[in-house]
Amino acid sequence: MLNNIGPAGLLLIAVVVLVLFGRGKIANLMGEVGKGITAFKRGVKDSTEEIENASTSEDGGAAARDVTPERERDNA
Repeated sequence: MLNNIGPAGLLLIAVVVLVLFGRGKIANLMGEVGKGITAFKRGVKDSTEEIENASTSEDGGAAARDVTPERERDNA
């Protein structure tokens, strides 16, 4: 079905989308998508740096840290 869409069909789809949503809404939507992609890339970079920093710490990252919540740790 999608193999039969040519340049004329794509142009028609673009015109219909533009008429339905308007130029302003599409521009705002693309801006939000761009912000989301940027935030995702920043998060991936930050987590990668955090992992690298943990593995190059003084003890070589071999020591395990206690992540048990305090109230459960006190009861044990």
